[in-house]
Amino acid sequence: MAVGKVYLVGAGPGDPGLLTLKGRACLEQADLVLYDGLVNPSILRHSPAIAERTSRVDGPNGKKLNQEHINQRLVEAGLAGKTVVRLKGGDPYIFGRGTEEAEALRAAGVPFEVVPGVTAATAAGEYAGVSVTHRKLASAVAFVTGHEDPSKPTTLDYAALAAFPGTLVFYMGLARIEAIAGSLVEHGKDPDTPACVVSRASRARQRTVPGKLSNIATRIHDAGLPAPSLIIIGDCAIQHETLQWFEQQPLFGKRIAVTRAAAQAEPTVQTIHQLGGEAVLMPLIQASPPADWNAVDATIDGLSKFEWLAFTSANGVRFFFERMHARRFDGRKLGSTRIAAVGRSTADALREFHVHADLVPDTQNAEGLAQAMLDAGVSGSVLWLRGDRGRDTLSDLLGAAGVEVVLSETYLSADVSLSESGQSDLRNGDVDWICLASPAMAANLAATVEVSDKVNIAAISPLTSQAARDAGLRVDVEATDYSWAGMIQAIVDRECR
Repeated sequence: MAVGKVYLVGAGPGDPGLLTLKGRACLEQADLVLYDGLVNPSILRHSPAIAERTSRVDGPNGKKLNQEHINQRLVEAGLAGKTVVRLKGGDPYIFGRGTEEAEALRAAGVPFEVVPGVTAATAAGEYAGVSVTHRKLASAVAFVTGHEDPSKPTTLDYAALAAFPGTLVFYMGLARIEAIAGSLVEHGKDPDTPACVVSRASRARQRTVPGKLSNIATRIHDAGLPAPSLIIIGDCAIQHETLQWFEQQPLFGKRIAVTRAAAQAEPTVQTIHQLGGEAVLMPLIQASPPADWNAVDATIDGLSKFEWLAFTSANGVRFFFERMHARRFDGRKLGSTRIAAVGRSTADALREFHVHADLVPDTQNAEGLAQAMLDAGVSGSVLWLRGDRGRDTLSDLLGAAGVEVVLSETYLSADVSLSESGQSDLRNGDVDWICLASPAMAANLAATVEVSDKVNIAAISPLTSQAARDAGLRVDVEATDYSWAGMIQAIVDRECR
């Protein structure tokens, strides 16, 4: 059996957007991902591989892996011919023990490659508004561990650190901050030296506590600041007061559950992260191809007899055109057939296949689409490409006006069971918002878990809002633009009131 390869990949400090392009490419080709507890689980959506958290074995109550066990797991998987990504918080080699893993792989003859990541010190500073170097304030920066190997004597020279003419950044030092600050002052550091501590850097629940070397330990204790945190000491720390930006984002501090299928969630996830929030994937519905394609293929073969194609979902678009392409057809097959899309999201999905909708109604629902098509003078046959669920409103309204409508079910919809962690988050109020994009999602959510009153609910349309209320759920905002982007904007509007 051929030996595989191990990639030691830096995942960055927490914001999934800080993963490098090369790191993402490694994840996409991986057979196995071993990830640290500090890695944002959202990053795992880039890999189809089995993912194992290295800090635990056999569930949350299992024993923790030590470094020797991790090294052994990497070697075994590599020798078994697997492509392995060892996903580490920050950078693999900056206080990440990546060198120990590389040494073990080299000794076992397993090829490896190191993919650098954004280290936590620079990200923590910049996301807190602190530049750790500055022409007027600091011409040098030192990265220091606050948690040395307990089996060896300390090698830190606090006299040299106290005299260091620049910024000091301590990793993993939260539990020892009183001793660290005290040692620096004892060795001559000015107790009025600016300092700040950044917790959960670059994540939606980042917190920054500023102070001075003399009081920073007391201030973080009073604030109850959690790990992981980084300690920044030096004149540059004063910049937090004027240059902070991340903590002022409109969705900063908010965790938002995205209930659409993971394969379609990427644009929404990116939008939430760009607005300072944290997206939590909680699919409530899954689309899949029909059991056989015979009926769909027959409609594709007979496209020329239809005056209009009507699409009422992005899934309908995706499954139809993917089937067209699988049969080696392209846009020429559409001929002069006109295209109607129920709303902007569906029209956007069409553009992904280089097709522009001829008609998108102002009222983005089946009623609005039917009326718009009638206003456009539809008279010939209409092919409605849809899923196996949903209302028959479009065909009923067009049929009542004498228009022939042929239904073609291009995909099947099925409810998805929420994971235990997802149910726990909703039950305990550990997410701030959950987005519902269909009546089926609302019904599935209500049947699955009792949602905490702390969780706000956003609905994509009046129809979904009504279904949610009928199921006993409270709807807090409703999109005016019936799309995922519209739901996120509705949340932003509520949060910024």
